Amino acid sequence: MQVFIQELKSRNETLFYFGLICLLFSMLFLGLTKISTTQVFNVNAWYKPFKFAFSTFLYAWAMAWYCYYLPQFNINLFNWAIIILLGFEIVYIAIQASRGQLSHFNVSNSFYASMYSLMAFAATAVTIYTAYVGILFFKGNFSDLPTYYLWSIRLGIIIFVIFSFEGFVMGSKLTHTIGGPDGGAGLPILNWSTKFGDPRIAHFIGMHALQVLPFLSFYIFKNTKVTVLTAIIYGLLATLTLKQALQGKPLFKGNKTATKEI
Repeated sequence: MQVFIQELKSRNETLFYFGLICLLFSMLFLGLTKISTTQVFNVNAWYKPFKFAFSTFLYAWAMAWYCYYLPQFNINLFNWAIIILLGFEIVYIAIQASRGQLSHFNVSNSFYASMYSLMAFAATAVTIYTAYVGILFFKGNFSDLPTYYLWSIRLGIIIFVIFSFEGFVMGSKLTHTIGGPDGGAGLPILNWSTKFGDPRIAHFIGMHALQVLPFLSFYIFKNTKVTVLTAIIYGLLATLTLKQALQGKPLFKGNKTATKEI
């Protein structure tokens, strides 16, 4: 792990530290869930900023690693675009959590609606920029990279982009629960609905193809055909969970350990 961290820092020091800051904030937010009683939809308000900060940490470190392979890529522009756009989202989500207010789907007044629109813009811009990086991985010559690893990065980015845009499914409905109201029973921490359909599951699975596929391909599969087949299965899994969610069916049924969702 120490070797990986040192290598990552040497590849992209800016995104390395941004990711590290996001990780530290995610741990802070998780800690606040233990001492704060502020709630939104009957669940501790600090779980949402925790999840966003931790997800941003994973994204920042993954892109810091992959973009190193791109020749003549304006990495400074990319770095600061990611920091500003995703940093804005985390800060606003945390502020709203501290106030016990919704960040997403909050159009209760003009200010909240404007901030929600800005978050949607930020997420869209990051996704489009990531898609551009994916195009560069298709157009460039990467003879020094194993073919199976190169395809894992390409396919991981494709699936990430598709299921990042899947967030508009929730945005268009102003809800993350299909078939029932937000605020029902959900899995601990993740808060995925255990009573109704929840598109966040497909969103989560698809977006983290960015880390999962390259890791599996490089360290385990070491085979192009297996990598492509795994990517297809992975994409189908995310698609099927989305289909089930849109039908209003929970992927995980309620149990005694379920909590309230947000």
